[in-house]
Amino acid sequence: MTARAVPEGATAIKVLVIDDSNTIRRSAEIFLKQGGYQVVLAEDGFDALAKVNDHEPHLIFCDILMPRLDGYQTCAIIKRNPRFASVPVIMLSSKDGLFDKARGRMVGSQDYLTKPFTKDQLLQAVQQHGRGG
Repeated sequence: MTARAVPEGATAIKVLVIDDSNTIRRSAEIFLKQGGYQVVLAEDGFDALAKVNDHEPHLIFCDILMPRLDGYQTCAIIKRNPRFASVPVIMLSSKDGLFDKARGRMVGSQDYLTKPFTKDQLLQAVQQHGRGG
């Protein structure tokens, strides 16, 4: 079996996608893998907190509206941990509201992506934020 060609530098970038929608998780996984990134998926905030600890991602995409622990709470908890405070978090939401963006920044998110996102938008966000981690 031959290994797939991976863009230079992309192998090192591990991306965590947190979303309660299976469709969004799978789309993001396909797009990111096509971009040559390692992908870890989580279906809610609690699942995500365990995976952040286990996998130490370089970048996190986090849905806002999730059951049990919403995206704002999840982001705030991740950012409070000194080990992960510098990991960029990009909020995902179907709403493109100014309030949501501001609230996301207050809990420490670096950016905001409106769903449904395109492959290009997702990969551009990784290129923009994924190198600093």
